[in-house]
Amino acid sequence: MVSNLGDEETSCGQAAPCPLMRRQRELASLYTTAKSLTALGELDEVLRSIVHHAHELINTDFTYLSLVGADGRLSARASEGTISASFLAACIPAGVGLGGKVLASRSPHWVRNYAATTEIDHDPGFDRLVSTEELVALLGVPLVIRGQVVGALFAGDRAERSFHADEIALLSAFADHAAVALDNARLYEASRAALHELRIAYGKIEEHMTVVQRAQAIHEALSEVVLAGGTPGDVAQLLADRLDGCVSLLDRTGVLVLHRDAASRPCDLPSGVDFADALDSARRAGRCSTSVDPAGIALSVASIQAGDNCLGALAWSRQASPGQGALDQTDLRTLERATHILGMLILKERAVADAGERLSGELLTELMVGSPGISPAQRARTQARSIDADRLNLVLVADSSKQAPSDLSRHLHDIAHGHGGLAGEHLGRATMILHSTDDDRTVQEIHRRLRRTVGGPVVVTGQRVDRHDWSRAFSLASRCGAVMRAIGHTDLGATTSRYALYALIFDTERVHELDRFISDAIGPLLDHDRRRGTELVDTLSAYYDHQANVAATARALYIHVNTLLKRLDRASSVLGLDWRRANDLELRLGLRLHQLRADGSASV
Repeated sequence: MVSNLGDEETSCGQAAPCPLMRRQRELASLYTTAKSLTALGELDEVLRSIVHHAHELINTDFTYLSLVGADGRLSARASEGTISASFLAACIPAGVGLGGKVLASRSPHWVRNYAATTEIDHDPGFDRLVSTEELVALLGVPLVIRGQVVGALFAGDRAERSFHADEIALLSAFADHAAVALDNARLYEASRAALHELRIAYGKIEEHMTVVQRAQAIHEALSEVVLAGGTPGDVAQLLADRLDGCVSLLDRTGVLVLHRDAASRPCDLPSGVDFADALDSARRAGRCSTSVDPAGIALSVASIQAGDNCLGALAWSRQASPGQGALDQTDLRTLERATHILGMLILKERAVADAGERLSGELLTELMVGSPGISPAQRARTQARSIDADRLNLVLVADSSKQAPSDLSRHLHDIAHGHGGLAGEHLGRATMILHSTDDDRTVQEIHRRLRRTVGGPVVVTGQRVDRHDWSRAFSLASRCGAVMRAIGHTDLGATTSRYALYALIFDTERVHELDRFISDAIGPLLDHDRRRGTELVDTLSAYYDHQANVAATARALYIHVNTLLKRLDRASSVLGLDWRRANDLELRLGLRLHQLRADGSASV
């Protein structure tokens, strides 16, 4: 039987000895219990207290409380007097069981025998718990908060019985007080949750403000460094000190230019790092590229861009810190902003360097064109650059198969700056004039530095300047360099004095001596070739180049051996002697000098 009415007492003998006093005790207990509930705050604590006081108030075998979940199901949240630990796992669908009737009617209901009644829809899972708990009689009252049923409070016995009206009224009154306490607990819990979230948000705001202030301080410090005339090395050092670890500057090919460690927390570079690949990844991504090696060292690379032109990159190495993700992200943005400052600094330095190179090249050209001698205007302009034109006594000309003359001139300009000299491109040649006390040693030093910078073979030729005649010294050095390359010297630094044997070729003042010697040695052959269109001079040159081997010479000239022999006989007839049996040293020298002069003239 399911009922929402209490059975009346039949006689005074069946009631308590003193109903009035029992009623007063119940009301006093209800008041005390309700008052104690208002002092609680935690939801779970309130639920346990409600069930405990209800159990003592109603004096049944067990008491439990269920709340409506988000899915509308009733879930047991607290109990007292139950014997099964799994009872608190009870969850009944909406509209099922005694709880379903209580929720639907928003009024109390009870049954004499829960298992036997047919007036409610049974839930098999809860029925098993009913059997385990030996639950028989059950009373349920609703918990209503602001007009909404949020759960039910149950009191049960393990024997059949009826619930009287005063018991139902007492439990209902207690449920009303409990609902207020439950509402307060929920509000308290919501307030605590909101306060906790607010504290978390405030902490995040504080952390973000700290990070932003740190980034702003770094940016201001970087700006001060640049405004104070700092170098890229100064910028790298400041970043290393502020970010910890180490900061490296790479050129546009990924080559390490400079490296700065933090004073407090330095860090090694990652093992096996390929800066060129890291730079390429950063350029493709357009943002900072980060990788971590097996030792836990993180490397972040940000490219330094000026439009579509890559000027290089900044690389930041530090020990990876998984717990500082937000800070690390802000530091990466700081690194990216630092590339903008470095880009402007590099462009400024390049502009200054280009202006210096142009001025140096212009002064060099003025001295070359105006030599011999120095005009007062030239002397004033060189002195303005802290250069003593009277001491510029060595001219260097450089040539490389790997570098254009303009690039070589730029490298020579960097070197000339430390030697108090001038460098530039003159008549298509990378040229430098400087002061030297030991010409051979100076030329060799410049050659070593250029070769290291170029990364390949380079020819550097030096000529001592006489009476400020830089133009003649340039001509001799240029022609001597052509002779050096013609005889197979492609990676060397030397003065023209080392090639004095070939001076007849590169010294324009001795050109008549060279013409006379060649005319005496092979003049008839040259005349014969010009008149007849033959190639006797080239044939004899090839013959000597192949150590007088007839077959090898014929193959080199792509002619038949018989044709070669006829040419050799014709050369003997033209010269008027059997040159193969006579002393042929003069003939050999004449052929070689003629060939070198032709090669040198083509190269200059």
